[in-house]
Amino acid sequence: MDSLGAIGAGAAIALENLFPPLPSEVILPLAGFAASQGKFSLIAALLWTTVGSVVGALALYWVGALLGRDRTVAIAARLPLVKTADIEKTEAWFERHGTKAVFFGRMIPIFRSMISIPAGIERMPLPLFLGLTTLGSLLWNSVFVVLGYALGSRWHEVTDAVGLYSKGVLGVVALAVVAFVAVRIRKAGRGAHRARS
Repeated sequence: MDSLGAIGAGAAIALENLFPPLPSEVILPLAGFAASQGKFSLIAALLWTTVGSVVGALALYWVGALLGRDRTVAIAARLPLVKTADIEKTEAWFERHGTKAVFFGRMIPIFRSMISIPAGIERMPLPLFLGLTTLGSLLWNSVFVVLGYALGSRWHEVTDAVGLYSKGVLGVVALAVVAFVAVRIRKAGRGAHRARS
């Protein structure tokens, strides 16, 4: 972090959006710790990490926009156990809750990066997307940078605590995927049994 500086911390956060294995839960409190040591200011840490979040999210937004609805539906049609109706339900859900999803999604591991893609696919107005992304990212980043700043050399305690939160989210996602697959396999089995009878 000493060699990266505040701008480098922002670049690392931008990359974290594109490559989620890079954990913002480590980068952000470490940036706060570096600020507490006078390597750069707290404002610079908050500013550049938020800029990085927005840049990374914007890149994924354009991935979604370039992909578009037709290609998304075509890809989904080729996936086992996924139906076109699933895409339509997702679109309807995003139309109702997209603004909340983009804002609060910035505070949830995995979704923090991925939520930008459906926003692009659905062509959420860019000023709205940027505003929600900036506010949500600033809130998330501020919590971790300020905690790292306050804890100083104990900044890693933030990472340890948030690791439990991240694992909990991953666990819920894994259970949801397993439940989805199980329900679809069961329905497919019933459909095949009725066809035979």
